[in-house]
Amino acid sequence: MGRANNQAASKNKHTLPQTPKNLKIEPENVNDAFSIELAEHRVIKAKQDE
Repeated sequence: MGRANNQAASKNKHTLPQTPKNLKIEPENVNDAFSIELAEHRVIKAKQDE
């Protein structure tokens, strides 16, 4: 037998994915985190261009 063609909305539609506490970034620190990531990216890109 095949599977039922259930097209109902997911029960998990309104839930967020789980993130471990040690990987969460506080809202007031988000800009700092992005700045660090971009700086690291620039360093890596500069090394590749050499």
